[in-house]
Amino acid sequence: MQRFALFFSFAVFLLSGKLSLAQENASDNRGYIVQIGDPVPAFSLEDTQGNKFTRESLLGTTYILQFTASWCGVCRKEMPHLEKEVWQPFRDQNFILLGVDLDEPIEKVVHFAQKTGITYPIAPDPNGALFYSIAAAKSGVTRNVVVTDQGEIAFLTRLFDEDEFADMIDLVESLLRK
Repeated sequence: MQRFALFFSFAVFLLSGKLSLAQENASDNRGYIVQIGDPVPAFSLEDTQGNKFTRESLLGTTYILQFTASWCGVCRKEMPHLEKEVWQPFRDQNFILLGVDLDEPIEKVVHFAQKTGITYPIAPDPNGALFYSIAAAKSGVTRNVVVTDQGEIAFLTRLFDEDEFADMIDLVESLLRK
């Protein structure tokens, strides 16, 4: 009986460790360290045209932080959709789509923007300062963070899923109507 109790205790110990690890991963299995409703972390970025963007300067504006990198195939696939279905329809409506290029030099970011044909602003994120305040290291770069005009995170995407992308567009439309 004593062996059974010891075995049972050990099994519960192992199982509880696995459950807590699974619960941690389930909290956000897409690598985000922020949640919907959180204030967007503080940031200061300068785009390839020399325009500065900060959390404070964008208060009163609905915006998307679009995390990308030149080496990211999924990003290159998504960017024309962002240009055509998000930036062009909403650019004149108190809205900004801001590309945030993960840790690449400005020359590479300029070339990347030209190559993909985007016209929305794109800014280098030196050392991934903004990216790593939103997503865990090594969690993948293709992400969109929709931020309300009050500076709160309203939507988080990961990779390029057409249904999720459509939901993001619907949300942006509703945020701009209010």
